[in-house]
Amino acid sequence: MIDYQKIICSFRTLTELFAIKRMIFKSVLMQTSVPTTSPQTQTLESHSYQHVRIAYFIMVHHKPEVFKAMFQKIYTRDQFYLIHVDRKAKEEFTDEIQRYLIRFPNVYILESINIVSGGFSMIQAELDAMEFLLNVSQEWDYFVNLSGEDYPLKSQNIIRKFLTENNGRNYLFYYDQKFYRPDTLKRIQNHFTELSYKISSIIYKREFMKGVTPYIGGKWVIFTRDTCAFLANNKRVMNFEDYYLHTFLPAESFFQTVLMNTSFNDLIVNDDKRALIEKPIFGKKQTSDELILFLKATNHLFIRKVNEKTEEQVMKYIEESYDHPLPEIDEVERELKMNKRQDN
Repeated sequence: MIDYQKIICSFRTLTELFAIKRMIFKSVLMQTSVPTTSPQTQTLESHSYQHVRIAYFIMVHHKPEVFKAMFQKIYTRDQFYLIHVDRKAKEEFTDEIQRYLIRFPNVYILESINIVSGGFSMIQAELDAMEFLLNVSQEWDYFVNLSGEDYPLKSQNIIRKFLTENNGRNYLFYYDQKFYRPDTLKRIQNHFTELSYKISSIIYKREFMKGVTPYIGGKWVIFTRDTCAFLANNKRVMNFEDYYLHTFLPAESFFQTVLMNTSFNDLIVNDDKRALIEKPIFGKKQTSDELILFLKATNHLFIRKVNEKTEEQVMKYIEESYDHPLPEIDEVERELKMNKRQDN
């Protein structure tokens, strides 16, 4: 048995530590003991070998304690975790995250890039993450992207059971951009340039991709391994990359447009499985009771925008319902109803 703790002590820098972890991970995944200061390791129900494994990609840039609370909930020894710390993050934050994660043998740090709001850099980081995770192991089935302020609504047992029962489906929001969101077409019909820290104010009009229907949706996805392999390696995807590299907010449209214009279009469920704690609009705030009623009626797996300001009543409900089964919802019927609402 490899003494993982003894090995990592012989390396002086965090970079060296993460490098050696990649080399020995396969040997120690199932036998390394987790330090007492780490999150409690979750154990899957009987016949756990039948459950899919998830590769999580988490993008963080601030609020380390919020990230740690989320990580403690999703961590298991038999899954995979890749963390990207924005290059703009403060040095103290980066150092704290790296020192926290170094104890976990199945956690990796992706080389940092500067994520520019509205630019292609977020998509580039996700494509890099897919390629990295595909090379790390063949033992995962689903890719899930999260931010540092996301939080699981259900245990890993329940989330993995759900994905196992729906194995082969991809989850993300999508809409025909011309039909439902014509107000956003300027984002893709104009040429934008991403600079180091912002989008250039110099833009010009251009023709959209021939024979392609543009789609729009959200940033958050649950993709099968095959889908990730297609996105990371298929030459046709490169044509979409070349065009969307110079669009505005491609994080809300790139994956939707690629997948809906290829053979993957019949493998998508129009739902990203995320609930959202909404910001007040025109002074009207979403109440805790309203949010809880919504959560009870849906089968979301994660909730977004959780932080130290999230109301105690909401967090109490999440904790109390954490191990409760998901409500039975017919995904096809739900999507048909949603499409009908959109058409009205």
